[in-house]
Amino acid sequence: MGDIYYILRYTIPSVVVFITAWFLLKEFFQQENRRRHADLMSDRMRISMPLRLQAYERLVLFLERISPNNLIMRVYRPEWTAGELQKQLIKSIRDEYTHNLSQQLYISPRAWELINQAYEETMGQINSLASSLEEGASGTELSQKLLETDLEKSATKTAMDFLKNEARKSF
Repeated sequence: MGDIYYILRYTIPSVVVFITAWFLLKEFFQQENRRRHADLMSDRMRISMPLRLQAYERLVLFLERISPNNLIMRVYRPEWTAGELQKQLIKSIRDEYTHNLSQQLYISPRAWELINQAYEETMGQINSLASSLEEGASGTELSQKLLETDLEKSATKTAMDFLKNEARKSF
């Protein structure tokens, strides 16, 4: 009986010390991992935040550039027919779109969906208005029709408003 008491007298405190040390070390390593993870996330944000902000800027600029008013001011030539103007407008929109495709990496899927809708709607609007004109119509007639469209309800304005709100929430 004395031997068992003697063994337990040293074993129980050793086990208690071991368990305490184990829990303390476990907690320390978990906190260290959380700190490292927070540092890593901070570094990622420091690097990615300017890229995301630039993406929002570029996409707002894209939407501004494909809006009928700005597009016509940039592309229009008085000597063009409606067909020639239509081709140039479509080409300009496609070029702008392909130039900004990579920006979808930095924005939400919903924002990119709205940008695609604005792109498609603008292209469809130009094609629809151009096909409604008589053959041989001047580019001036097409540009007037485009400028008469209601911009307040356009997908371009919707997408731009969404991008601005999302950027404000992110930064």
